[in-house]
Amino acid sequence: MPGLLPIRGPPERSEPPSEEDAEKAIELVKKALPFFRPGKPLRRPDGIDVPILYLDFAIDRMHFNPLGGTPLPKGFSGQFRDFECSSIEEKVQEVLKELKVIAACEFRELEDCWVVPLAWKSFIVLHVRVSRDGEELVPDYGLTEEVRRHGL
Repeated sequence: MPGLLPIRGPPERSEPPSEEDAEKAIELVKKALPFFRPGKPLRRPDGIDVPILYLDFAIDRMHFNPLGGTPLPKGFSGQFRDFECSSIEEKVQEVLKELKVIAACEFRELEDCWVVPLAWKSFIVLHVRVSRDGEELVPDYGLTEEVRRHGL
């Protein structure tokens, strides 16, 4: 139809993702992890999220249990109505020191990137996106904009 703008489809690649690039992505996340820091907690109707930042870009959001002072597993945001946000950043900073990079990752074809999971105890709590070649972290741009609207 005339006048319609094209829609970007998946990237055209002839080569499948390589095991070497997956390994590089995992190693990159291991190197970057000490530099991750918590952002200001974001209150949600169903709980609280803490953006995890690297160089003032949001990498992912950590769902947090403000009553127990612990992260929640990915996929579960919680149902907390009354809670205090005062010490959450400090608690998340401590959790970040305990995170472990899982030595495996998945490839997301539509985003053309690797996703490296990070675990706290037995929970996967973060997903870090890394470029296809395993050389750059890929920020969560939507979350970064949300964080900037609320102030870093």
